Amino acid sequence: MRGLKGKIAVVTGGSRGIGRAIVERLTEEGVSVLFCGRNGKAGSQALEELKAKYGGQAAFIAADMEDKDTPAKLFAKVKEVYGEPDFLVNNAFPFTAKGIDATYEDWVHTFMAGPAAYARMIAEFAVSRTKKEGAIVCVSSISGHIAQPRRWTYNAAKGAVKQLIRCAALDLAPAIRVNCISPGWVKTDEVLKATPKKSWESTPQAWKEYHLMQRLQEPEEIASATAFLLSDDACAVTGHDLFADSGYLAMGPEGLGKTASFAGSE
Repeated sequence: MRGLKGKIAVVTGGSRGIGRAIVERLTEEGVSVLFCGRNGKAGSQALEELKAKYGGQAAFIAADMEDKDTPAKLFAKVKEVYGEPDFLVNNAFPFTAKGIDATYEDWVHTFMAGPAAYARMIAEFAVSRTKKEGAIVCVSSISGHIAQPRRWTYNAAKGAVKQLIRCAALDLAPAIRVNCISPGWVKTDEVLKATPKKSWESTPQAWKEYHLMQRLQEPEEIASATAFLLSDDACAVTGHDLFADSGYLAMGPEGLGKTASFAGSE
């Protein structure tokens, strides 16, 4: 994609899942990437694997996004290793899913490590660089657009991401583009936990019927959409929520129509 090779990026939550796939895709495109994660062991292992493929184009630092000092820490590190970043990908986000039973601490954690952390990273990106232009992508979710049972915390926090990127895109235009991406159900460790036998072979058929593509998504597919939004090929796109969801949000309550008939149908 145009405008990626030779650039520098910061990716949060890049040790596994969607974040790991984003780090790998960007390094494939010739981007030097600093990524972070809370688990130092997992991050170090991911770094070893990336270095074996791409050499010194990736670096890792352990960090907790709820820590108020993390944004400054990450941008100081990327400047030390590679220089001023051109891109920011906000991906790290709490999977706290609570409903009426959510505690005060649940709400604080979900928002401070979620959309508030995204906002603080965007602000640090904007004020700590001398470079004028840049691009930012925040990972949201289909959960930010729909109601799901017993998920007040997660869905409310993901929903806040769309409003955040709109406001940030307005304030940082025209030099810095800010977008978000809403994946559907993706093959990640967190989704695997919800399968009946903790295996992809036991994936409920209904999950496949939630998507027009009739399958769960791969992390690499979300990474491709993220790379596009960062690239010059998306130079006219800002303040936008890209539904990289295999048609999940386009589908109505009848699903794929396998069990419903419609007036006027042959």
